[in-house]
Amino acid sequence: MLTKRNLYVFVFVIAVIGLLVVQYQYLRVGLGLAKAQFSEKIDKARENINSELSEVNSLTYTLGNAIRKDTSEVNIGLDSLEKASQYYLNDYISYQLNVSGIDAPFSYTLYSRDSINYLSSVRPHLKAEDNLTYPIQIKGYLPELLQKEIILEIGFEDLNKYFLGQLRGLIVPGLLFLLVIVVVVVWVLRSFYLQRSINTTTNDFINNLTHELKTPVFSIGLASKILEEDLPDNKKAVVVLIRTETDRLKKHIDKVLELASMESGKNLLQFQEFDFKPDLERICEGFALLAEYETIKFDYELGEGPYYIRAERFHLENVIGNLLENARKYSDQPDVKLRAHTHKGRLLIGITDNGQGIAKDDINKIFRKYYRIKNGDVHKVKGYGLGLYYVQKIIKMHRGKITVESELGKGTTFILSLKLAKNG
Repeated sequence: MLTKRNLYVFVFVIAVIGLLVVQYQYLRVGLGLAKAQFSEKIDKARENINSELSEVNSLTYTLGNAIRKDTSEVNIGLDSLEKASQYYLNDYISYQLNVSGIDAPFSYTLYSRDSINYLSSVRPHLKAEDNLTYPIQIKGYLPELLQKEIILEIGFEDLNKYFLGQLRGLIVPGLLFLLVIVVVVVWVLRSFYLQRSINTTTNDFINNLTHELKTPVFSIGLASKILEEDLPDNKKAVVVLIRTETDRLKKHIDKVLELASMESGKNLLQFQEFDFKPDLERICEGFALLAEYETIKFDYELGEGPYYIRAERFHLENVIGNLLENARKYSDQPDVKLRAHTHKGRLLIGITDNGQGIAKDDINKIFRKYYRIKNGDVHKVKGYGLGLYYVQKIIKMHRGKITVESELGKGTTFILSLKLAKNG
């Protein structure tokens, strides 16, 4: 069975092969264009060479004497005359090629139609299928002097190597960039799966640890119930405190287990369509009842309903409860407000407090797992930094949005935005 990891690797390999094929095709196109440009340049050079060699000048005069082996008008030997002609012609061809924009190594031979070679370059002039040769039929002075058709043939031994050298400025950077992309993607994938393995190991450890903790917590709760029956009234307060803290610890353990199971994908939310307004009213009424027994000022206002949404009731209620609890905990004299209304097909729920506020640098961090805002070097409120992480995760699983508006010293507002299933 093809796993997700193998699928990613397969797609990556196909992408790299595709890039190499595209690179190769671009290379072929580039070589074709280079050959076409070379042909235009060599035609221009041949035209210039033919024009110069058709006239009487010092070069053609020297070439004519060397071909006829006539040293009567020069004060040098025949061998010296032939070598001088050989180098003069080589330098002249090199100059004309450079003027036309060609700097490829070349060779040449000067011969007649009856296959008599008169002059050749120092570099051996090879005629092979892979070599490109360009003959130039010389007109004017030399053919008239020798009474023969004279041909100057210029050859290039390895033009493909020359063309690749011209394209090196594109090929080498392209291959380097492709190599960098491959290295970076491999590193990212390796880091991703390493981090995923670490997260899986961590979640497994947390699951095992919390499951082990549930047993002693249950035993402590049961023992405290039994102990409470036989204790005098002045000692029962201690047992009540034990039971309260035990219940609190049990809730923390359940929350950690719930988060771990959701991250591993083992506990999928069961969505259903329902009117969330009655549930929201019940949550607000329960929190208002709590506010009566504590120094909490709580005010809520629910706009016209119903609030039909597609959601998981239990977790969505936990989200609202978590935000209300945070508003209570992070305020010295809590003044909490909840407002809910519908707008453009969405349910908007805002929860405002008058707490210490959140700095701009911390707003983007508060939803991170285990992150907690510090007051100096000491956390003002105890906790594990899981509450807002849980809230954001649940809202994202509902395909909703959560935004934060806060100002230091003036309080914070959390706004939940959920899509309505019905607008009625």
